Amino acid sequence: MSDRISFKGTIPVGEQEKIKLSTLDGLTGYRITDFRVISITPGAANSELIGQVFAKSQLGNVSSTVNFTDQDLLGVAYVDDPGFSVIIFDNEYFNQDIFVTMTDGSGATVPGNYYIEIERIKLNQTQATQLTLANIKDIVSRESKP
Repeated sequence: MSDRISFKGTIPVGEQEKIKLSTLDGLTGYRITDFRVISITPGAANSELIGQVFAKSQLGNVSSTVNFTDQDLLGVAYVDDPGFSVIIFDNEYFNQDIFVTMTDGSGATVPGNYYIEIERIKLNQTQATQLTLANIKDIVSRESKP
């Protein structure tokens, strides 16, 4: 059984917002099905908004660089003022909190709005354990790198 939930908000450029999804038992899984960004003043100024969704906090490390080799990157949405947009997200399930960041490739400082839609499913104990172990493995791997 699955259903969809959505979140929306406004994030100042260079900052992040935490979306609380984790549960005590880890038996609820999530997958991004849609992710979009738009300036709070569309059409009023030149902007190149870049919204990114991460599995881990980016506090102090929010960047407009998009790196698909980053295992924590779950999705990215880009939109510029003329209306060109690109939306890419991972088809992977997760069972932890996620973090949405907002930057502007043009250097503008106008905050951006985001909308994210997530599919929610019930995990069995094996699936929940696999996702939790994958998270632990990623944390250990990052901490062991120089």
